Amino acid sequence: MFEIESKNPDEITITTKKTSVTVNVAQSEVDGNLSVGKIQGPGEFEIGDIYIKGIDVIEAQTSAERSASEDGKSEKKATDATISSDGSVAERPVTYLVTVGGVKIAVIGGCEKALDELGMVDILCTSSVRAVREIEPKLVISMGNIDGMVTELKLTARTEKKLKVKNADSLPVALEVVVLS
Repeated sequence: MFEIESKNPDEITITTKKTSVTVNVAQSEVDGNLSVGKIQGPGEFEIGDIYIKGIDVIEAQTSAERSASEDGKSEKKATDATISSDGSVAERPVTYLVTVGGVKIAVIGGCEKALDELGMVDILCTSSVRAVREIEPKLVISMGNIDGMVTELKLTARTEKKLKVKNADSLPVALEVVVLS
C-alpha cells in the first residue's frame, strides 16, 4: 500500500511505509531525502521500495525523429524546456515512470512527448488530455487545468487530500480523474 499526494501542480509525492519520494516535473528532479541530495535527469534509480525511471524527453523525441527521417520524413531539432508554475525553467525535461508494488505511475505534468517510452501505465499524473488518450491509464491525477481536462474527457473528477492505493487490482476498471488538494 502507498499514498500519493500533491501540494503544488508541479509535484507528486509518493509515500510507502519505508520511503517517500517527491517528483518535480518542472525541475526534472526527484527528492528521496537522500544524503547525496536530489536526483536530476534521466536514469534508473531505486530508493527503498520505489523504482524510478527518468526518461529524457528531448533525447527520446530526437531518437524518434531520427528514425522518422530515415524513413524519408523531414528531420526537426528538439529544443523544448519545461516551465514550472513559478516561472523557472528545467533545461532538459524528464518524464518519470515510478513503480511501487507492481503499480506503474507516470509523472509527466503537461508533457506530450516521448509517451511511447512509458509503456503500460496504471496511474498517470498529468495535465495533458492528449497523454490520457494515448496512454489510457486506469486513473488520472490532474496536475493542472482540471476543468478543461474533465470537459474534454467527458468525465467528472473527485477530490482527495491523499490517494491511497493498495495494489494494481484495487484501481478502477473505468477511467477516473482525481484532484489532489
